[in-house]
Amino acid sequence: MDYNNKRSMILKGNMARVILTLAAPIMINNSIQTIYNLADTYWVSRIGDTQIAAITLVWPIIFLMISIGIGISIAGTAIISQYIGAGLLRKAENVAGQVISISFIVSAVIGFTSAYFASYIVSAIGGTGELLSEATSYLRVIFIGLPMMFLFFSFTTIKQGQGDTLTPMKYGALSLLLNIILDPIFIFVFGLGVKGAAIATVLSRGLFAVYAIYKLFVNEDNNSISINWKLLKPNVIDSKKLLSVAVPSSVGQATEAFGFTILTMFVLSFGESTVAAFGITNRINSLILMPAMGIGTALATIIGQNIGADNIKRAKQAVRTSALLSTVFLVTGGIIIFLSADTLIGFFTTNKEVLSQGTYFLKLITLALPLMGFYRVFIGTFQGSGHTVLSMMLMTARLWVFRIPLVIILKNTTNLQEKSIWFAMIISNVLICMISFGMYLTGRWQNKVIKDSKLKDKVSIGEV
Repeated sequence: MDYNNKRSMILKGNMARVILTLAAPIMINNSIQTIYNLADTYWVSRIGDTQIAAITLVWPIIFLMISIGIGISIAGTAIISQYIGAGLLRKAENVAGQVISISFIVSAVIGFTSAYFASYIVSAIGGTGELLSEATSYLRVIFIGLPMMFLFFSFTTIKQGQGDTLTPMKYGALSLLLNIILDPIFIFVFGLGVKGAAIATVLSRGLFAVYAIYKLFVNEDNNSISINWKLLKPNVIDSKKLLSVAVPSSVGQATEAFGFTILTMFVLSFGESTVAAFGITNRINSLILMPAMGIGTALATIIGQNIGADNIKRAKQAVRTSALLSTVFLVTGGIIIFLSADTLIGFFTTNKEVLSQGTYFLKLITLALPLMGFYRVFIGTFQGSGHTVLSMMLMTARLWVFRIPLVIILKNTTNLQEKSIWFAMIISNVLICMISFGMYLTGRWQNKVIKDSKLKDKVSIGEV
């Protein structure tokens, strides 16, 4: 890949084209990650509704643990992209080395510790009987494989910071293909059930994560980031810079994930049918949101590089264009999903109660999809600029200030029953979009988080 041309495009190219060029591979890669879950859901659904409920129950816990890795990745993308925009390639390489080291160490500690306490964790969030057993077996394997997941996060971070969103997509696609092959083998041929689905996922991710990091070590392109063992050694200055941006992001991600865990406990109180409907619908919804999520992630790179190059006007243009593109994608997708909701839910279950609840929920959330597009654009803006305290505040408020209190209020003061959850989600999204826009207008996000303006570390990565 020609990284000189990529940087020039990000800093000077047609904005809509830049966004779509970077976002398209991210959309596909995000879809691949969602299809991972859908593949597991599809094969596990062949076993029974309890097994679907099991993987739905533990997903917020998994997201809670990987939120730290996501936080480090967001910080890495922000700092690396700003250094690339400023022309400081060697500084970007130093940060990249710290991203890999910190991610691996943290994930190993979290993963192995959490695997040991897996049954206690599932029990604490309401798992009992067969649901407890199935959820624990799935969760424990995923936790053991956490370091491999974090390594792939690190690789994706480094590439996206440079504007390369295509390579992570390719590796993700190959990983998905392997997972689709291994899922039925481990679940049915080896008779491992839900645990087999987790093993297939860990193996598929792990093999390509190791290969991806290896490619960073043997990279011979002088205009792109290369890694060596020396760069993996702890570096106080770069680690401190990375963690100062990563900690608020991780806290925001973890707080949001824990909020979803609490939300899932409310869902569980309405029975396994509601849990299954919630899980199936959320996976379909995640697929609908892929364009907005891809645009938001691409925007983070564009914002970072342009702030690094002191081009605030172009950064603002990127936000406006991203909001417009997200709205077009989500309105179009929402109409399609609304008209085919019962068919989509029916693909994953034949249970009439699950089908009824899932169809109602899916139709309802499609009506507010454009709001999630705006939310993702603002989150991408704040994360790309490195002002992760702002994104942390939004993530926390969406669930803890609005959604969870609304669920409690609606559940106890109305006859909505499980619908109280669906309506609380819609209302909380409306409110958080209004707050996000207000934060954007303050202009705080326009300030750089990198301070290294001296040219002694600068190498030529192309004039733009």
